[in-house]
Amino acid sequence: MRAVVPVLSPAAPAAAVAKDLGALPEWDLSALYPSMDSPAYAADLQKAAALCKDFNQTWRGRLEAIAKGAHGARDLAEAIRAYEQIDDLLGRIISYAGLLYAGDTTDPKRAKFYGDAQEKITAASSDLLFFQLELNRIDDAALEAVWDQTPLNQWKPWLIDIRREKPYQLDDKLEQLFHEKSVTGRGAWNRLFDETISSLRFDVDGETLTLEPVLNKMQDTNGEVRRKASEALAKTFGENLRTFTLITNTLAKDKEISDRWRGFEDVADSRHLANRVEREVVDALVSAVENAYPRLSHRYYRLKAKWFGVEALPHWDRNAPLPKVEQRDIPWTEARNTVLDAYHGFSPRMADIARRFFDENWIDAPVRPGKAPGAFAHPTVPSAHPYVLLNYQGKPRDVMTLAHELGHGVHQVLAAPNGALMAPTPLTLAETASVFGEMLTFRALLDRTTNPKQRKAMLAAKVEDMINTVVRQIAFYTFEREVHVERRNGELTSEQLGEIWKKVQTRSLGPAIALKDGYENFWAYIPHFIHSPFYVYAYAFGDCLVNSLYGVYQKAEQGFAERYLAMLAAGGTKHHSEVLAPFGLDARDPAFWQIGLAMIEGLIEELEAME
Repeated sequence: MRAVVPVLSPAAPAAAVAKDLGALPEWDLSALYPSMDSPAYAADLQKAAALCKDFNQTWRGRLEAIAKGAHGARDLAEAIRAYEQIDDLLGRIISYAGLLYAGDTTDPKRAKFYGDAQEKITAASSDLLFFQLELNRIDDAALEAVWDQTPLNQWKPWLIDIRREKPYQLDDKLEQLFHEKSVTGRGAWNRLFDETISSLRFDVDGETLTLEPVLNKMQDTNGEVRRKASEALAKTFGENLRTFTLITNTLAKDKEISDRWRGFEDVADSRHLANRVEREVVDALVSAVENAYPRLSHRYYRLKAKWFGVEALPHWDRNAPLPKVEQRDIPWTEARNTVLDAYHGFSPRMADIARRFFDENWIDAPVRPGKAPGAFAHPTVPSAHPYVLLNYQGKPRDVMTLAHELGHGVHQVLAAPNGALMAPTPLTLAETASVFGEMLTFRALLDRTTNPKQRKAMLAAKVEDMINTVVRQIAFYTFEREVHVERRNGELTSEQLGEIWKKVQTRSLGPAIALKDGYENFWAYIPHFIHSPFYVYAYAFGDCLVNSLYGVYQKAEQGFAERYLAMLAAGGTKHHSEVLAPFGLDARDPAFWQIGLAMIEGLIEELEAME
């Protein structure tokens, strides 16, 4: 991540000090490479290109004959093992470049480094494209005859997974064209979005700020500060709307072209396939959440407006702290201990894994000019370890974000032994550990809070987080669907995008939230729309799933934590129905979603009872 600070070395990990928050850690990327100009990085780039060429020459055109040969299981396993090792090396290279870039997307040197890495990795991996395509051309009977045999059986889940892609694959030349043009196509537009967002500056009452500090002001205790922050966001987004509109139109069209060539019927079908989740399961989730808007978001915001003494809250007060409740900044050490203690109360092993992120400098926490906004956990590759990016500013929600991203990190560490091909988890299950980590932290804090005002504030904050995770993300999904469907009829103007945004948000938030002028531009900064179309429903899936899981945990006897960690350790080797079966849960059952939504409703009822 190209930050304004140098990449850290293991010998001298740096720490940025923020007022009242203590020393905030910056990550040490040397587990991947020592520096951009390190001989190890240059050597691995060369090695990767050579390995890809050798792999192509060794295995191309031979896989079906090998599968039907006398040693089919052994020889196919040898090919997959070599492929996986190359995949890990390619992943290490691009992970390093990507993390370095995220640290400062405005640094031209780091931007060039990342762009060059993308081009070289894309060129090298072109020699690997044949492999999955050719595996999928093997006759079903021939492959099924050998995939249960040792040593091939360890990759059987991966082989089953890639065969789900078979109906949507093109011939080799077309796949190579799509692959090579991704650098100048989707990849380039993603990079333009990132660099545009990072370069934006917002004038808040005479103070010039980057995006993250302005978003932080939207949670200030002073309503005037929140209003001015919102107006600054609206103004700067409005000034850059042509760029964001062009990016959105181009990427939506790019996706439509890919979907049409591959034969996907619905605008979100490719995401469902990647998530290994059936369209009807997602449709059931969306329908359940939309039907619950009146008893969840509409009901809660009506209650919150009453607390503020108004009929309707302006949109900048949607996440405002409760009036007359003391707010304080939470130092980094306190945030660390809060999360680790909560994790330890559930599982000492879970806490031990999470502690490594702090002790071994796997976290980058400070806000810096140019740094990627928001937060993420990047798994990198199984031969290394994950990294977490935060923009920590000491708010209670920042503590929950830390708990969330560490949940991802623990999940990624546990899944890594499955190897580069099967460690990645579908997004729907990838959000399970993160949301569960938040829930553990919230419950631990709530249990030790006796002050009625503080307890009310905590419950309200949790309800808002859940509404943001479930209601807001389903509204995002609905917005994306409407945009991608409408884009098939031609380009959308900024005004059309704003109208769709306001319509969807009005429906989801309800009459107690007043969307003021300028809010129609707020779609522009959501990175998921750009980087991962239709990703957002995974948050709602994960939250409802975790609510159900947590209900099982509360009633469980001994052994729940072990079953839970085993679920995480499965990585991408099992379908969601398989990993949930030991807990008696089934996301294909329409009633499943009501369990999770009922937990949110129960918290709102608890708040109402405090009135």
